[in-house]
Amino acid sequence: MILVDSSVWIDYFRGASTAQTEKLNDLLEKESLAVGDLILMEVLQGFRRESEFQAALRKMSALTVVNLGGADVALLAAQNFRKLRSLGITVRRSIDTLIATACIVGDYSLLHSDRDFDSFAKHLGLKVVKVSN
Repeated sequence: MILVDSSVWIDYFRGASTAQTEKLNDLLEKESLAVGDLILMEVLQGFRRESEFQAALRKMSALTVVNLGGADVALLAAQNFRKLRSLGITVRRSIDTLIATACIVGDYSLLHSDRDFDSFAKHLGLKVVKVSN
């Protein structure tokens, strides 16, 4: 299953045409997609107009919602953050560490447009969806 990060959803709902949003458009028609509970919150909290919020909620509620947290994932995320830091890599946002770790543990591929995930793919085995630029 493919989990879609907020970095892609935000561009998608803004109408931005990127390689990732084009891939998302394609996947919405063909694949079973997932959204993390924290990603759902990140995306939905950004809408100012109720009508846009409701439209996004309808679209995202049709997806499988994955619980990204829990004690076991949180502990492993802390270890992953420390592992990357020992390699000289500092992830900018803790939520990205949690998302990447949950994807690794749950065997999800991640569609994203956030460079912080690249280190998880390179050093910790995060599977990412390839997009053509």
